[in-house]
Amino acid sequence: MAKNQIKLYNIGYRKEEQQQLPIVIPLVIYHGKTSWSIPTSLGANLNGYEELPKDVKVHVPDFDYIIYDLSGFSDEEIKGKVQTRILLTLLRDIFTKDIDELIHSILKCIHYLLELEDKQTGIEFLETMIRYVFSAANNLTKRDMEVIIKEIETTFPKGSEITMTLADIFREEGMQKGIEIGEAKALSKTALQLLTVKFGCLPEEMKEDIKKLDVITLELILSNIFNYTHLDDVKKIIS
Repeated sequence: MAKNQIKLYNIGYRKEEQQQLPIVIPLVIYHGKTSWSIPTSLGANLNGYEELPKDVKVHVPDFDYIIYDLSGFSDEEIKGKVQTRILLTLLRDIFTKDIDELIHSILKCIHYLLELEDKQTGIEFLETMIRYVFSAANNLTKRDMEVIIKEIETTFPKGSEITMTLADIFREEGMQKGIEIGEAKALSKTALQLLTVKFGCLPEEMKEDIKKLDVITLELILSNIFNYTHLDDVKKIIS
């Protein structure tokens, strides 16, 4: 490999192919709801690292990693191939509280796809993009989806059918999720009432744990309600 040439490796390798470990430069690409605030060295994130004796510290890995906090990047700073620009733009804005800003970014990414010479590649990447947007951006309304679909119909007529199908799927999944949440809430209320009748006042911690349970676990608790002799029996199911 030429000097100063950067090459990406798969860390796993076979002995007969390479006798030395490859150089690995740790890199973190972050796109959370808040700015990155964690120290950029491994040692600073290890509990008690600084208090370790020197003869022990030398055996504990410590290195600095490169952090790319996408939340601070402007459109002009996001460069590269079309797919790269779309990926980084969506990662940057997907968790934004400003829904209009998110919609603006999505529409911009749709137009980026026009730069691709292979239109079939554009359609395929569009499907991947919309799958990610509709699943990750849980604050999109029906009207927002209609705006996105309308833009795709104008820009990529062949991709509009795919997008509308995906929109229907995610709307249905959202409705189903809402039904499951409502069912779990009703079952947890019933479980709390019956357990209170059987054992008296329940510990607050147990009440909170029961409220967080899924439908299957709650149904299991209720189906055995008359078999419990102690609250520990319930705790075993919760845990």
